[in-house]
Amino acid sequence: MSPVDARLAELGLTLPTVVAPAGAYVPAVISGTLVFTAGQLPMVDGALRATGKVGDAVTAEDAKDYARTCALNALAAAASVIGSLDRVVRVVKVVGFVASTPDFTGQPGVINGASELLGEIFGEAGKHARSAVGVAVLPLDSPVEVELILEFA
Repeated sequence: MSPVDARLAELGLTLPTVVAPAGAYVPAVISGTLVFTAGQLPMVDGALRATGKVGDAVTAEDAKDYARTCALNALAAAASVIGSLDRVVRVVKVVGFVASTPDFTGQPGVINGASELLGEIFGEAGKHARSAVGVAVLPLDSPVEVELILEFA
């Protein structure tokens, strides 16, 4: 078992199947020593875990958990093009989008779900730059979307 797979197992996680694109794009691409993932929704077994806006139908706590799922899906997309997450040398950037009500300002806390997961998996190499942005609506009425930029060797 690879080191990252062992760490995932310790965390009680497995890498999911790559989520099929919802449009005319691919889940991840390589440019040089970077892999860029498409925005990933909190899909599990082909179904969106929740719909709606954070601050209304979706709690910030639930959205934080959905951000974790998004990050796991993004890691699966990255692994599909680089072969193994053991090749990741650094999480460079996380971009998170939170579909939220106009008065909700806790987007950073929601996207911490993704950031914390990456730290749990990669340790020091999981520390990254980040954007956490509130938006009016996301594809399929998802409450959260996350994309990653990873450096690999």
